[in-house]
Formats: sequence, C-alpha cells, structure tokens
Amino acid sequence: MKTMKIKFLLVLLLVSNMVFAQSITGIIFSNDQKPVVGAFVRVLNTNQNTLSDSEGKFSLSLSNGKYTLAISAIGFAESNQLVTVQDNAEPVRITLTESVYQLDDVIVTAEKEETDVQKVPYSISAISSKKVNDYRLWNIKDITAIVPTLYSANPGDNRNVTSIRGITSTSYDPAVATYVDGVNQFSLDTYIAQLFDVERIEVLRGPQGTLYGRNAMGGVINIITKQPTNHGNAFAELSAGTHGQQRYALGVRTPLVKNKLFFSASGIFDKTDGFYTNTYNDSDFDKRKSLTGNYFMTWMINPAWSATWNVKHSNNRNDGSFPLVISTEEAFNNPFKLEQDAITELVDDVFNASMKINHSGERITFTSLTTYQSNYRYYRDPIDADFSGFPFMTIVNNYGRDWNNVKVATQEFKLASPVASSSPLKWTAGVYSFAQQAPVKQGYFVMGQGEPDVTESDNVGAAVYGQITYTVGKFDVIGGLRYDYEEREMNIVDTQKKSTSYGALSPKVGATFHVNDNSQLYAAYTRGFRTGGISLSSEDVLFEFNPEYSNNFELSFKNLLFDHKVTFNAAAFYVIVNDIQVPTLMQEGYTVTRNAGKLTSKGLEFEVNATPVKGLQIDYNVGLTDATYNDLKFAGKMEDTDVVFDWDGHRQVFTPNVTSMLAVQYNYVDTEDVRLFVRAEWVTIGKQYFDLGNQIKQSSYHLANARIGVAFNGFEASLWGRNIGDKHYISYAYDFGGIHLGNPANYGITVKKSFSF
Repeated sequence: MKTMKIKFLLVLLLVSNMVFAQSITGIIFSNDQKPVVGAFVRVLNTNQNTLSDSEGKFSLSLSNGKYTLAISAIGFAESNQLVTVQDNAEPVRITLTESVYQLDDVIVTAEKEETDVQKVPYSISAISSKKVNDYRLWNIKDITAIVPTLYSANPGDNRNVTSIRGITSTSYDPAVATYVDGVNQFSLDTYIAQLFDVERIEVLRGPQGTLYGRNAMGGVINIITKQPTNHGNAFAELSAGTHGQQRYALGVRTPLVKNKLFFSASGIFDKTDGFYTNTYNDSDFDKRKSLTGNYFMTWMINPAWSATWNVKHSNNRNDGSFPLVISTEEAFNNPFKLEQDAITELVDDVFNASMKINHSGERITFTSLTTYQSNYRYYRDPIDADFSGFPFMTIVNNYGRDWNNVKVATQEFKLASPVASSSPLKWTAGVYSFAQQAPVKQGYFVMGQGEPDVTESDNVGAAVYGQITYTVGKFDVIGGLRYDYEEREMNIVDTQKKSTSYGALSPKVGATFHVNDNSQLYAAYTRGFRTGGISLSSEDVLFEFNPEYSNNFELSFKNLLFDHKVTFNAAAFYVIVNDIQVPTLMQEGYTVTRNAGKLTSKGLEFEVNATPVKGLQIDYNVGLTDATYNDLKFAGKMEDTDVVFDWDGHRQVFTPNVTSMLAVQYNYVDTEDVRLFVRAEWVTIGKQYFDLGNQIKQSSYHLANARIGVAFNGFEASLWGRNIGDKHYISYAYDFGGIHLGNPANYGITVKKSFSF
C-alpha cells in the first residue's frame, strides 16, 4: 500500500506541468498614495506569495484566471482583493487603509479552502492573530463567550470539554471537533490546548459532518498557526503574573532556500504555582508547567506542488491535576482550598506529526494529509480519588509505556475544483481513514486493596465525502453528503471481548442569497453524527452504546456595512438530537455511557464588530441557548438501590443560557507610529447546570478583564488583569459532585518583540 502511494505521487509529479507561466504585477499604496514597503501578498489556495519592494511593487507567476490576493502590512487593515490574470493585463493597483480606520478582511478555511469569512455560507466566528493578542488568549478554553453559544472548561487537567449550541461532550468522544493546522485532534487524549504563534482561530457553529466527519456534531474549532514563507521573521515573548504565572515564547520563520525551502520553529514554556492551596500539607496544590513546540518544513517543489512536514509536542507536568472539592457549599465557603492526601504528579506527553502534499493546477486541486498522534498519560504515584484528606480511595495507572499510551494514524485524500476556475460549479470530494489503539491499565484501590482493570481498544474507520456549490444569479445552492463507517473492538484482557460496527450518513443542503456584494442570507439543513462505542462497568462488563444523530436547521444573515467599518452577523438555529449518549455513574466511580434520551436545542446568535471612529474598536458577541431534554430516562443506582431516573424537561449540561462578550479597545497612534492602547472586556455567562439531574448549578455571573499598553517598531508591553472583580463561580463540575472553581483575580505583564529580516 505504501509503495503504491509513493508511485502514485511520483506519477502526479511527472505529469504535472508548469501551469503558472503568466505573470501578474501590481503596486500597493496607502491612502495618501505613498508606496507600502514590505507588504505580504499571498494568493489564496495556492503556494504563491511575495513581498512588495521599496516602491510598493510586487510580481507573481500565475496562470490566467481569477484569484484572491490577501495583503497584510504593519499598521494597515488586512485586505482581500479579487484580481483577474490575463494576457497583457495592466498592473494591479491596491490601496490599503490604516487599521485604526477600518476592520480587517479575515480569511477562513471552513470549506477546506481559503475564503473571506463574510462570504462563507456558515455560522462562523473568526479570531485573527491580532485579536488573539488583544484578548490575551493562552488556552483554547479562553474563547468562551468570544464565540456566541460556546462554553469551554476543564477540571484542571487541561483537557477541555466544549459546548456549542447546547451540543456537548457527555461521553468521552468530543461533540466539538478541534483541528490544528488541518489535523484533527482525534480525541481528548491527543489534544493540545495551548495557544501560541496563532495565525487565526475559526469556530464553525453547528454540525460539520459533511467535510469534517465524526464528532463534529456541535461544530469545529479550527486553529491555524503561523507557517514559514519567503518573509523571514522572529518573535520573543515574556509574561509574568500573580500566582507564580510565567510564560516564555520564542519563534523564527525563515527561507532556507528562497522560493524553495522554508523552515519555522516556535516554542513556549509556561508554569504557575496554581490557584488552590492543599490544607492537608499547606502547599500549592495545582502547580503545573509545560513545554510545547511547533516545527514546520515546507518544500516548494515547483509552482504547482508543495510538501509540508509539521511536528508538534506538548509535555505537561501537573502537581495536582484535579483541584476539586465534593460540594458546592465547600467550594464557595472555602474558595480555592481543598484537602487531598494522595499527592502526585501528572505526566502528560502529546506528540503530533503530519505530512501534507498539495497540488494547485489548472484542472484540479489535490491534497494528501497523513498524520500520526500519540499521548502517554499517567500519574507517577497513586492519585486521590475521594478528594478528601482520608486515605480511602486512590487511582493507580503507572504501569509502563505499554499502557495508557494512545496512538492514532489518519490519512485523507482530497480533490477540489481548480482555484482559478470561472465555472459556476465548485466541488470538493475526498476519502478519509483512521486507526486508533488505546491500551488502558488502571485500577481503583480502596484502602490500598484492589486490582487494575486491563483493556485494549482497537478502532478503525473510513469515510467518503463530497460537496458541491452551484451559482445561479444571486443564489448559491449547496449540497453535500458523507458516509462514515467504523469498527470498534474492546477486550478485557484474558476475560471477554466485544466488537461493534456502524455506518452513518451525514447530508447537507442549503442555499445562499447574495442580497448585494456585502450582504447575504443563508439557510441550511444538516445532519450531525457522533460516534458510538464500548464502555466498561465496575463489574467488568462491556456495554455498547450507539452513535448520536442530530437534525439541524439554521438561518443566518451576514452584513459588511459602512465601507468596511461594521460587520453585523446573526443566526437562528433549531437542533434535535436523538439517541443521546448519557454518562451513568456506577459503583467505585466508574461511568458507563448509554443511549438514553432526546434533546432539543434552539437559540439565537449575534456578532457585531465596528470601528466607528478613528482608533476605537468595539466587538460584541451574544448567544442565547435553550437546550432541554424532551426524553431522558435511564436505569442507575442510588445508595446501592436500582432506580429509574426520569429527567424529562431537565436542562443540558455545560450549556449557559446566555454567553456574551463586550470588548472595547481604543488605540492612539502618534506621528512617530507609537501606539498606546487601553482595553476593557465584560463577559456574561448565564445560568447553567453540570449534572443531568440539574442539582449542581451556577447562576448567571459577570467577569471583567482589562489591558493597557504601548507598541512601537515591533515592540509591545502591556499590563493585564483577568477577573478583576474576583468573582467566585463554578467553571466545571462532575456529576458526582466534584466542584472546580474558575480562576480568581490575577494580574500580570507581557512584553514581546517581533522583527523581520
């Protein structure tokens, strides 16, 4: 199979010709007609990019056709320009506007190709590199409320549970898929939550099964990091804050052989003394540190072909990964204090590698993406399982690298219509496959007595998908279909084995009406799918659970107003989820996943971005969600008694009824290009529940963040404060009553320097 793949790629290389023979030239000006030097010009969905020279001029080799250029320069709003390449064409004249006057044009890859965010027929939020910096985003969970109807948190172990539109991870498989540089973070095991050196974050709200497949029923978080080009640059960043927070980041991107070979490397080290105190020995409990790296090598084989290799790793160490107390009263009466006798270090090593081969030609676009992911995660010593100072229950899982070491391999081949095509028909098609191994050895010990459970899981799957968009006048008609097939097998070593398989169809139909060049109305139906599986009970019995399916209806309206000064987007959604996967708490802390109900979620989303006057930037996002179980009945245990829980009408977990973020920033730029800025953020999180019985709840609360600083010549220094009102609130809770509070007030300073060469 490997030999055939290599031969296939070689044949494609041999038969491809040098299609980029035509040249397009242009010149970039500012509003006052001065040439813009060093502007970065990139052709979307191709490998072509360049820099403007000392006269603002640039040149690119492209075949005849229509392309979109993305232009960025320091101090100017990013701009997308549609150009037509033809014989004897006049040079293109492009005018950039200062960023204090105009919003950036933002590029996203929602349809697995680069498109202007305002033109995409999806409910999608895009957070640019500039906004990642403005919001001071350090972890994926920090995008809570920045994206309407999105809530994300974790119990302290850095594995986020995320909810969008009331669709959340009640079972171990996520309901919201996370992609980093095109690679699916396959499960919570192989998940990298750190954010640094980010180009942009895209969040697609609603099911994305047609193009993204399994476990994208609630949506997709798509993170794109900065990659190497001919533009050599580097950066350094230092942050320090209260509670021992430290964060150091370095990165460099450079051409090794101009126009041919490019390299980048970036890394971040962060640590904190944590926010909790363990009264058992009067120590900082959740002390943690991590080292994360991201490395790229890109080879421009010729103007039509490129190959990119990427390696990522995240090495986390945590002295107290579950800062929990067993009651809401205890959490609020003694905030950030706990008592645990079994103290250990969590070792969590994640490794991701990928190889991407891309061809952009006159007749077709081809992409191959091969990935490998692994996660080795264990506790050096037994960890506290009763969350008290009494030595009653512990968990042991340190049995060597053969266990608790999850491995995943994936392969995707994608074909799409050519970039420069003028046909009204645009299409994408592909095949995808994966294989996952998850050997688990873990024991629950009561007063030091017990035996570890040993299971081995082998999961494989494949999918075929396609999507078309056909333009008729002002209408775009969209249709898509994906078929996923999976086989899962779990065996309790030397005891029993269980296997299951299933297939799932994920259709999509929709239509977009372009009211004018700056406004569009979109309606769609999509079917969501979350994989089923097998879970283990405390009685060493294997339980099979079926996939979840959802029917989703959506209407959205997008507007770009007042000469690129305001965007206003709104969406309404209605979701019905059948065969919902419900975690059922068994004895000795085991949770078995079963299909037990039906959920209806409906709501509204609004996003407003504006620069009403010079230097003033306002961003307001709000999401309203009503997610209720119409049917929720299942068998369980209460004080060793078999009972039937009937929770019809209960609210969905991890789903605030309101999420909103108001961010206001003022930038003052003097004649020497020194920028002074001040920023304030007001976050609202509505009432939510953390257990299906709706007994653990958090009332609506507000958080305030602030930031002030100065920037000039690639240097920036800022003072920041998070939760400056020191609000105490539950951010995460387990259904057995384990409560984790959100971070208290914390303050710090960040200094960074970037430069080009």
